Amino acid sequence: MLGVSLTGMDPTIRFSELVAGPEEDLRLDEAALLIAAHARPDLDIGAELKLLDRLAAGIPEGTLDEWRRHLFVHLGYSGDASRYYDPANSFLNEVIRRRRGLPITLSVLGMEVGRRVGLRLLGVGMPGHFLLKHGPDVYVDPFDGGRVLDRAECVEKFRAVNGPRAAFRINYLDPVGPHAILGRMLNNLKAVYAGRGDVAALNWVFELRRALPAAGPGEAREWARTLGATGRYLEAAAELEALAEAHPGDAEALETEAKAFRAHLN
Repeated sequence: MLGVSLTGMDPTIRFSELVAGPEEDLRLDEAALLIAAHARPDLDIGAELKLLDRLAAGIPEGTLDEWRRHLFVHLGYSGDASRYYDPANSFLNEVIRRRRGLPITLSVLGMEVGRRVGLRLLGVGMPGHFLLKHGPDVYVDPFDGGRVLDRAECVEKFRAVNGPRAAFRINYLDPVGPHAILGRMLNNLKAVYAGRGDVAALNWVFELRRALPAAGPGEAREWARTLGATGRYLEAAAELEALAEAHPGDAEALETEAKAFRAHLN
């Protein structure tokens, strides 16, 4: 079904292969599980995909109402407000089992279960709170137990998360594609691991972020600064020097920054 063996694969290489192909063909469930495989090296991705198949088997009619009833009423999927910044909330395999997660991870689960029963749900990258869209003015909040929202209620949700005076733009409700969804999932993990000072985890997070087609030299520069901020000055300088060689137009500024890191070693 996936066109590739899931046994013994390198999750970084496979993730890079997926995001390098046509975005419309990208299997979001597999890509999300490959992110989780970096934190859970023994993860059986094929088995996790079968669990999503089983979730879909409980929705025989394939309607929005049946989808909502099965996932959010019968099975009780909802947001994990008490442990919001737990990395497990960003890993699809954990969300499948715990039935708790972040808005975006729950949305990925909902989209992929919906896809299996012919229900088209689109991701909506509203700042501060990811949603799903079904139809011209029907939105779903998986974090809030699958609550259905209209456009006005989405604006209320936006201001509840971002502050009552936050300026809302209508394009905040535009659908986003798999690349943007994966980038946002990785950005959530970057924030969590940076807060914990977990450089080993940040290493693979940045590696996956750099694999995304929209990634630019800013990703490598941010990784170098992360290394420097954690005292790994030699590695930070080496990253910046390699970046300077690849981008001659920015070489002077990058080399100056590299020298500043090397100066810490004297």
